[in-house]
Amino acid sequence: MIGRPHPHAITTERPDEGHDAELVEWLAAIVRGTPSLMRVLLTIRALKLPDWLIMSGAVYQRVLNALTKRAPDYGVRDYDLGYFDASDISYEAEDAVIRRVAANFDEPLRSTVEVRNQARVHVWFESHFGESYTPLSCTAEALERFVSPMFAVAVRLEEGDRLHIEAPFGLADLFALRLRPNPRRPFGGFERVAANVLRRWPEVRVERDGQRPA
Repeated sequence: MIGRPHPHAITTERPDEGHDAELVEWLAAIVRGTPSLMRVLLTIRALKLPDWLIMSGAVYQRVLNALTKRAPDYGVRDYDLGYFDASDISYEAEDAVIRRVAANFDEPLRSTVEVRNQARVHVWFESHFGESYTPLSCTAEALERFVSPMFAVAVRLEEGDRLHIEAPFGLADLFALRLRPNPRRPFGGFERVAANVLRRWPEVRVERDGQRPA
């Protein structure tokens, strides 16, 4: 089952006119050229989770590695797997999916694929992070709330091996190695997040409050 289309959805067969087709193809080549990521995508596709995406670091960090000529898995700590099931937002239902996903992987992937039902993020987000979080309508919408446009990218492998890409801010920031705050989400921890990225990828340029990259 695949969730409803999102306005920022892209496929490698027909990139949106509002996105740079060359960057879409470049991203697709990087994803397809990363065996560990492809293994995760193939395994999750077989589970047929509703509206699922592999998001953020598992994707954008592979691009950073390709651009800076590092090994594909360098610095990648986990695989954020989001799915959307509003029919049951209980912890118990989510935990059952977590266990099901884990059962389909061996280590180290079993411990690094992190599963979250995006339909229930609003239930626990504020108590964990101290920020309010309104309910999401689909998995892709979560990307619009990430700390930086660079992080806001996700992929799904569909039937026929089509690669579905979500990028609400486009891909220009990512391929320019430009890290800036998400203009839609004020976040006081941006400096901490930026420092963490720079420790692993010092080539990244940080742009703060609309200023030129540092």
